[in-house]
Amino acid sequence: MEEFDIAFYWQAADYIRGIIRETPDVAVVLGSAMGPFTNKIRNTVEIDYADIPNFPVSTVAFHAGKLVFGTLGTKKVLCMSGRFHAYEGYNAVLLSMPVRVFHLLGVKQTILTNAAGAVNLSYAPGDVMIISDHIKLSSQSPMIGPNIPAFGDRFFDVSDMYTASLRKTALNCAKHSPLRFHEGVYMYFAGPQFETPAEIRMARILGADAVGMSTVPEALTAAHCGMPVLGFSVITNMAAGIVKEATLSHEEVANTMAVVNERFSDYLEEVINAI
Repeated sequence: MEEFDIAFYWQAADYIRGIIRETPDVAVVLGSAMGPFTNKIRNTVEIDYADIPNFPVSTVAFHAGKLVFGTLGTKKVLCMSGRFHAYEGYNAVLLSMPVRVFHLLGVKQTILTNAAGAVNLSYAPGDVMIISDHIKLSSQSPMIGPNIPAFGDRFFDVSDMYTASLRKTALNCAKHSPLRFHEGVYMYFAGPQFETPAEIRMARILGADAVGMSTVPEALTAAHCGMPVLGFSVITNMAAGIVKEATLSHEEVANTMAVVNERFSDYLEEVINAI
């Protein structure tokens, strides 16, 4: 596994700081097909990932591959339109890079979003799950390798990784949204293949409510840095084996997001200005 010192991350942070010239209040990582949220941001500055020193690039459809910085209500927001995944070939250390750069830029809190499959039978496509905890059976961690003390301790607590106070604010904002909300547990699978019906049965037994292929590496990195995190899963499909003879596809994810994007974007804007 590649190992990097703090200078590797500072090169990216310094490049971004030289362009945006302000300290973001909140960083947002957008999941699959959630790019339209950036249309809400005003006075924007855009930075292609490919131009940022040492930064990975997005290779997945529906991920624009750029940082968008600007104003949303009263907040300065730094938004990742497109994220990175283990299935793209990036190791766990590189998956930590965006959040570590957020930390070096002085970001106070991070919001992580994703498109997810429902395991909980009471969920339906179009619902939103506020992540209360996660399950990760993979041995890979963004913190594997030499610890960088500037980011955090070698061993760190994750019992309040999805910050309770932020979740409370998110639930209060949910009262004003037409979307249906839940709090639940997200289970991480590396992908890119969708989960098998047997894996979904296992996930339900273990206590998962939704499954997906992202978010957890970023949440762990934020916890290591001591950064508060709020996570959302937009339920775009029922997971494998729940709906008989249904075929899972990335197009289904995009189609569901196209239906809920405007309402979820309105909700996310309210949350950002409330935290």
